[in-house]
Amino acid sequence: MTTRGIVFFDIDGTLVPSMSSGSFLASRFGHQKQLDHAERLYATGELTNEEVSVIDAEGWRGMSTRTVERWLDDLPLIDGIEEVTSWCHGHRIEPALASLAWQPVSNSIARRYGFTANGGPRVGTSEFVYDGTVAEHFDEYDKRDRALALAAERRIPVQQCCAIGDSRSDVPLFEVLPASLALNASPAAREAATAAIATQDLTAVIPWLEAWERGLDRS
Repeated sequence: MTTRGIVFFDIDGTLVPSMSSGSFLASRFGHQKQLDHAERLYATGELTNEEVSVIDAEGWRGMSTRTVERWLDDLPLIDGIEEVTSWCHGHRIEPALASLAWQPVSNSIARRYGFTANGGPRVGTSEFVYDGTVAEHFDEYDKRDRALALAAERRIPVQQCCAIGDSRSDVPLFEVLPASLALNASPAAREAATAAIATQDLTAVIPWLEAWERGLDRS
């Protein structure tokens, strides 16, 4: 079945509404206070994502990959994800993740709900144990570029892609796509997006997706 378009979903602040996935895991690791402070500084532009990743990765040192996978099954997510991904698949739209969340987070959500995992930073491992280093950095521009690379790999024109996100890390991707939705978003994301919505249930984005999809039929 031919894919007609791609919708990119952010994770932290979008699919994970109450806290970042990093903060959720840091609460289990024991360094949540330090990470929450670092993430606030990232939100205001005082730290880069690389600097935040280094702080966070150190807290993973010595933990098994299997334990983190198990914890992620309890990650609190916004209501309505399954319905939205079902809508996407039923309309030949690929739901893909575009996020600065760690790759195990993306992989877990993708596995559970039928998203395509696509990038993200990576904590180093040795024999299925995290070593506390950042094996792969990933910032807001990598997020944009990886999304565009996925579209090119699928031979989907950029004009047939859209994105849903909430924060300044979504702005570079919003700027290169014809349609974007700021969901429960910061002022910077709302300004960069073509539309905005506040909701506690992801199914509220379906009317916006339906309007975007009608544009695909006219293109």
